[in-house]
Amino acid sequence: MAATETRLLLLGSVMIFEPVNGYQIRRELVSWNVEEWAHVNPGSIYSGLTTLARRGELERHDLVDGTRPVAVYTTTPTGREAFGRMWREAVETVDLLSPLGFHTAIALMALVPREEVADALAARLSALDVGVLRQVETQGSMEHSPPHVRAMADLWMGLAQTEREWIVTTLRRVRAGELDLLGEEPTWAPRADDPGWEMARDRARYVEMIAARG
Repeated sequence: MAATETRLLLLGSVMIFEPVNGYQIRRELVSWNVEEWAHVNPGSIYSGLTTLARRGELERHDLVDGTRPVAVYTTTPTGREAFGRMWREAVETVDLLSPLGFHTAIALMALVPREEVADALAARLSALDVGVLRQVETQGSMEHSPPHVRAMADLWMGLAQTEREWIVTTLRRVRAGELDLLGEEPTWAPRADDPGWEMARDRARYVEMIAARG
């Protein structure tokens, strides 16, 4: 498997739409522009799903939909446990110069219960404050560093402060009951022409087909 972030992304996307076929997952992730921000090559999505099935985190169901054979995926208890563990770690681990894990986790935040989201964001806020304090101490000792190095340190501090403001705002919204999180009635629905509606119809059919197989 590639990076942990890719594993988290694939598990989460299957959890959103399961049962779901590989083409649908690829189409959905391409629509999320994952090649740009998550560095996921669309061509590697199928192999990633196969790897997760081999790990026991996904279950592959080989179905015949009409006359067309199709590989349909669902998550396993092992996969859902792995997702929860990786999601929490990605949120709570602060690495300002490599934020991909955090960004991936936030993209999948709707798969996590509200209380857990709030706890994880609060933990990240505490860790970020410790990191900012260390950065302040570091800057204080950089008097004899080259000017461009001090400027780079200022950039890092700015990134930390911007993220902190975002976390404080988002944590307040989560605690106020805003955003749509796991187990709650959604306040948002896709547009009428969104491919997600087709995926929902396919999902209902796949559920019946998998159940008929026993």
